[in-house]
Amino acid sequence: MKRKLIVLGILLLLFAVFVLVRFFVFDNPGKTGRLKVLSSPTAGIFIDNAAMGKTPFETRLKPGEYTIKLIPEGEDTQIVSWSGKISVIENALTYVSREMGTTELTSSGEVLMITKMKNSPKGETGQVAIETDPTGAIVFLDNDEKGVTPLILDEAAPGDHELAVYLPGFFRQSQKINVEVGHIVNASFKLGLDKTHKTLEDGLEEKKKNASTSAAVNDETATDTSRSGKKILKILDTP
Repeated sequence: MKRKLIVLGILLLLFAVFVLVRFFVFDNPGKTGRLKVLSSPTAGIFIDNAAMGKTPFETRLKPGEYTIKLIPEGEDTQIVSWSGKISVIENALTYVSREMGTTELTSSGEVLMITKMKNSPKGETGQVAIETDPTGAIVFLDNDEKGVTPLILDEAAPGDHELAVYLPGFFRQSQKINVEVGHIVNASFKLGLDKTHKTLEDGLEEKKKNASTSAAVNDETATDTSRSGKKILKILDTP
């Protein structure tokens, strides 16, 4: 009986050691960062060439740089895959969202990272840093125009906000963000090309074509009228 109690005690001790090692070494959130990935359509996700499942996907990773690849699932084989580098920061969230199109130009997405500010904030505020591809997009925060990318918004009020970017010729993109005191929201947008958008040059060229077509129709109508008039004159000259 005594021997059984000793064996049971040893097993309980080993189990306790296992739990402690797993918590402090493998599952310790203080040594990892969060990664969340969304996509449309659903895609298989690879991190550093290792298959991890499919979107939507969320996990914890050690801090560092990783290569993410998204391969779309489904019957539409014309949709292109996406690959990009992201950074995972300790005790921070990295958010990746991707709208995959038939070409890289028509595809869009955003990468958001929330980290602590290096310097102390001015009052109870945070920061928002925005960049876009291509650059020069207009930035809106809660529908208020703030400037063009690349742009850093200092003294951003804490709380929920709507961040949006727009560049003529590309689709407008918006994302809900949460600003925390002493933290910076890093937002990187890949803008998707709007094929239906017409530039000023396209509009002028179309007007020229329409004007030329209209002039040609008017000339043809005038010629027909002139010919018709000659026939009438001949009839009048007949005795």
